Amino acid sequence: MGVGRRFVSGKRASRLEVWRRAWREAPSRRRALRYFLEYAAVRVWATVIGCFPIETNLRTARWMGRIWWWLKPAHRQRALDNLRPSLGDEYDERQLRSIALGAFEHFAQLYLVELVMTPRLVTIWSWPRYIALGDIREPLRELLAPHGVIMITPHFGNFELLGFTLAKLGLPLTAIMRPLDDPLINDYLIASRAASGLELLLKHGVSERADAVIGGGGTLCFIADQDAGRKGVFSDFFGRKASWYKSIGLLAMRRNAPIIVGYAARRRRGFRYDVHVERIIRPEEWAERDAPLQWITDEYAAAMERCIRRHPEQYLWMHRRWKSRPRNERGPAANV
Repeated sequence: MGVGRRFVSGKRASRLEVWRRAWREAPSRRRALRYFLEYAAVRVWATVIGCFPIETNLRTARWMGRIWWWLKPAHRQRALDNLRPSLGDEYDERQLRSIALGAFEHFAQLYLVELVMTPRLVTIWSWPRYIALGDIREPLRELLAPHGVIMITPHFGNFELLGFTLAKLGLPLTAIMRPLDDPLINDYLIASRAASGLELLLKHGVSERADAVIGGGGTLCFIADQDAGRKGVFSDFFGRKASWYKSIGLLAMRRNAPIIVGYAARRRRGFRYDVHVERIIRPEEWAERDAPLQWITDEYAAAMERCIRRHPEQYLWMHRRWKSRPRNERGPAANV
């Protein structure tokens, strides 16, 4: 069991044991010290913002997002380079820059405030104050049925709030989590997520566990818009080919599991979110397709694009979504 996995496996390690393991397994004493200092900074930050209303913290984080915009020209340029071919036919340059700046503000609010404060604010009693559910009758039928379900969302809006809210409502969900480099912060975030009722699987080496979740009638949650490298399935995303992981479609096909594409979009600038389901892809839709894996990928990629187009300022344009290119486009490495 790796560092920071105390809530992921069946055995619960104490926080002290996680700390000891972090010290033993760090590649150097300097790295171990950095782990402890980073963790201390996160806990101090969480304590400080806990003394203020979330709306005050969100206003502060918006300004920090603007500072991020000005201090990280490489991130700013990447966001604009991604936006121009994606939405350049709908928005002029001034509007594209406004969308990009809005993305920096939004994700500063998400990472610095909302991920820290959500477990305390969103409870079984208080969630309607912050979250408005769209028409989820059909998704609930699928989630409550005895078969397994795959639920996916892009790096859009508050991509953790969808699963968090459903878990608070009592639905058994298992989420795939990419482990952080700092095992102490990783453990802290795992603990806060697990408190909501989410079961967590670390991303590396989860194939068998993921298959068991779906095979046992559970719901598996993915953030599904990460670049999958040259061996991924290439599908159109904002008019350009992007690489998508095969595992989602293959798991759905193997287990005849429907795929739910959902999202939580910020309403204006505060901590208010609308939760919607954009698309349910059911097994009978791909059963007779000649290339079902490609078709499934095309369908959920298109559904995610529709979500993002409604609120483009809430998408993570600064990440390298189009990094990998299909074979017929490969040349010098792209920077977007």
